[in-house]
Amino acid sequence: MIIMEAITHSQVHEIIKRLPARKLARAYSFLIDLAEKESDIQSPQVNFMLLPQEERRRMLAEQARQMAAHYDQTAEERELWQSGDFANEY
Repeated sequence: MIIMEAITHSQVHEIIKRLPARKLARAYSFLIDLAEKESDIQSPQVNFMLLPQEERRRMLAEQARQMAAHYDQTAEERELWQSGDFANEY
């Protein structure tokens, strides 16, 4: 495998100029597919920020309710491992 430095548009353009005309359609299709796949990829954070503000608020409120319930259910366990003298454990 050849590891290359950052490739520039002009380097890609030079390679494309050397292709025979019969291969241009395939190269073009390949580049279009790559560009579309890149534009379709978004992080969950970006997708969240693209939601309307009211929907984001609703989702965050639901998550807060779920976490409050989780903390209530695990309070006893959490108190056990958070209490005590840490200095004696070493």
